[in-house]
Amino acid sequence: MSRIGNEPLLDQLDLAAGRRRDAAGVTAAGAAWLASASSYPRSTLALWRERPDAPVVLPCGTAFDVVNAPAVFGRPMLDRLWDEGPGSGPVAVHRGRMLLFAAPGTAHRLPSLLEWEEWGARGRADGGSRAGGVPPLLCHGNGDAVTVPAPVGGAGPGRSASRWMVAPDTRHPWLPGPEILLWAAVRAARAAVRISIFPPADQDANVYDVSRRR
Repeated sequence: MSRIGNEPLLDQLDLAAGRRRDAAGVTAAGAAWLASASSYPRSTLALWRERPDAPVVLPCGTAFDVVNAPAVFGRPMLDRLWDEGPGSGPVAVHRGRMLLFAAPGTAHRLPSLLEWEEWGARGRADGGSRAGGVPPLLCHGNGDAVTVPAPVGGAGPGRSASRWMVAPDTRHPWLPGPEILLWAAVRAARAAVRISIFPPADQDANVYDVSRRR
């Protein structure tokens, strides 16, 4: 007897995602982790049970912080993390911005580190030599909220403006801290001096090996 239609919510999400383990496929455990950020995780999971293709707004500061970068700069940051660093946590794209999920507390600490290294807003205002390297990064922490993509959907020519690039796949995903994201931002900024800032036409072709995630 088929159990489809009576499956527990997390099983349904696994079925809808085809139980994918690729970088862009949200797993049931990943969906549960996202929902844990909500004040009402059961309600979030209930929404996804009815509408697994629905983005939701989730608060930051408890399960995760988010570093929000222009996509043209966030993509080199992501590439540095995977090509030369420890990998990344979950990463999403929303309306032309890249959302890098980070350890709680990152939103408070990263701007200070950027200022200390003279890559922050003060350095840009002072016209320092590094001013053009790192664009303003929006750091979302305690008291903030972000729109996260749906667990299912967002692929293909008509994909949503909100989609996962590196989707959550466990109940306890590894999340980079402020020092790692500072390193990635500085490496991306230095690389931008040497190469064109315009991404190649097949920029979405990269596949990140989530088994490397620490």
